[in-house]
Amino acid sequence: MKAFLRLLSRTKLYWGLLLICLVGALTSPHTSSGNNIFLSYGNLTDVLRQVSITGLVATGMTMVILLGGIDLSVGSVMGFATVICAMLLTKPGWTAAAVMGVPAATLVSGAAIALVVRFIVRGLARGRDVGAGRRREFAVSPWRSLWIPALLGLLGAAAVAWWTASQATAKFGVLGVLLVAPCLALLLGAINGLLVVAGRLQPFIATLAMMVSALGIARLTAGQDNAVVPVYTGTNATEAFELLRSMLWGVLPMPSVFFLAAIILFGAILRFTTFGRYAYAIGGNIEAAKLSGINVAQVQLTAYLLSGFLAGIAGVLFVAQYRQGKPDAGAGLELDAIAAVVIGGTSLMGGRGGLAGTFVGVLIFGLLSDILQLQNIDSNVQLLMKGLIIVCTVLVQEQNLGQLIARWRFSRSPEASADPKTAESYRLPSAAKAQFAREDLDEAS
Repeated sequence: MKAFLRLLSRTKLYWGLLLICLVGALTSPHTSSGNNIFLSYGNLTDVLRQVSITGLVATGMTMVILLGGIDLSVGSVMGFATVICAMLLTKPGWTAAAVMGVPAATLVSGAAIALVVRFIVRGLARGRDVGAGRRREFAVSPWRSLWIPALLGLLGAAAVAWWTASQATAKFGVLGVLLVAPCLALLLGAINGLLVVAGRLQPFIATLAMMVSALGIARLTAGQDNAVVPVYTGTNATEAFELLRSMLWGVLPMPSVFFLAAIILFGAILRFTTFGRYAYAIGGNIEAAKLSGINVAQVQLTAYLLSGFLAGIAGVLFVAQYRQGKPDAGAGLELDAIAAVVIGGTSLMGGRGGLAGTFVGVLIFGLLSDILQLQNIDSNVQLLMKGLIIVCTVLVQEQNLGQLIARWRFSRSPEASADPKTAESYRLPSAAKAQFAREDLDEAS
């Protein structure tokens, strides 16, 4: 029985997804030919397409929350990225979007190339040193560890600057906006990280300030007369941009390809790399992580950088889906992302959760919305039901199932209710509490 409860506790999220699918299939309307609308391939791919933008933002949010932080600015950052993307696609010349975007892409690309080269050089040095320990420092010459990465970074930055500047004189293409808009969003994420790490601000305050500021920057960039920047592929924008809303080989929507790739890539990073282990350690106990020698500031800054970068990619996909850039395109998106992350089992206190749960949480959120829409339920009732489901899901996620059952059995015990003195005998023994704690750690890993 205990083994069954342990298995049920570890897989309760997936059982919830299966239950949502079962409810959707049983309550779904049918077409005139008798086909189940909910189970149709077209409906399921539409759900995957719709949740991909929220899913990308939730992927970055998961890494931030695992560290015990929060990022309230992702919605506004995504809205800013939609304005930048739409203006680069439709307006030739050195507009405000190009003036900000070209230097941002140059700076970020050069820094990324330099860091990657430096990482490779140090990795090769570690690989040749057969006696290297985990905490050992390597004596790499300044020429190899500093000057070569810096030189290659400068060359890469110069190439990106030339290429993006040549596109700015006309109109940007697909690769151009996929580079420039996320790089600008990454810089906004960097500001969040610096405010948290160097400014010692609470993540809630720092990202709240960025949420308001990014919305203002987006409106100033678009101009007072441009509440919406329309994008019409084939007329005022390149026809190739239609690729980002097409079906890949007629099987998967392109936005879902970006979402699945992000889940797989960053899930592997959290699972198998030092960064992932450090993220869980910092979220579990930041003071212990500092005493262990972990560069907490570096890990936190990286998480906010990645959160902003993924919000920028989501902004480009939003423009492809809805053919417009809007400063307020991401209004409320941060709440949907946080809800999906929490539904997926990631604790808001940090140190527990993962991207596999976030993926399931995003799907649960999307399928639930689809079921309610198929039933033609009023939008206000939909919001109420979503709120209730979020609360119920978090109650189950935050409390171990075995603990809930044990407490229920204790409260139902007639002896315990009749004689308070015997209540001590029904309390969970310390060994059981330790077992529940170990199960929580297993779920987090």
